[in-house]
Amino acid sequence: MWWQRHLSEFVTLFLVVNPFAVLATFLAISRTLEPAAKRQLAIHAVLIAFGTLVFFVFAGTFLLSQLGISIRSFQIAGGIVLFLFSLEMIRGETYASAQTGEQGHLALAVYPLAIPKIAGPGTMVAIILLTDDDRFNLAGQSITVGILAVVLIIQLGFLLAAGPISRLIGSAGAAVIGRIMGMLLAALAVSMVLGAIGDWLNLPKL
Repeated sequence: MWWQRHLSEFVTLFLVVNPFAVLATFLAISRTLEPAAKRQLAIHAVLIAFGTLVFFVFAGTFLLSQLGISIRSFQIAGGIVLFLFSLEMIRGETYASAQTGEQGHLALAVYPLAIPKIAGPGTMVAIILLTDDDRFNLAGQSITVGILAVVLIIQLGFLLAAGPISRLIGSAGAAVIGRIMGMLLAALAVSMVLGAIGDWLNLPKL
């Protein structure tokens, strides 16, 4: 049934976006910002991620095919970017301390929060795969956009509640969570790269 398909899309996107992991990253990179700046950072990041993913809904498959880029190549490149970001998280580098002002906050919203955390390589690949059968079906693509909007509204709610969560766990807790998530992201990035290579070479799953 159609509702089962779209429910499956929602669950897939929710798991791939992983609002809990994004929240941990948000706490790690925004712990030196004022509350108002944190709200702006959260809103900008979600809007940028939404715009990026909507672009991939309507043009992702076409763009990759025109450039001669396979899904596997895109997955490997995204995994490498995610791995580099995870190393920065493990080392405990603080983006907010190096960038101040509105432009600095916007830069933080673009990288690393919107891309590659919210609109990460896994999410982009998932969007392309979910809409592959609806490339010429505007109604189907629009429904996917609506589902994506619901997922990102939930994500925004998590980020806006970061203040109380941060006060609960403290700065030391945020630093620990950031490093733990960095390790998990590194493992996810390696899994993405090895998975794409394994599919290409028809190797058994790890």
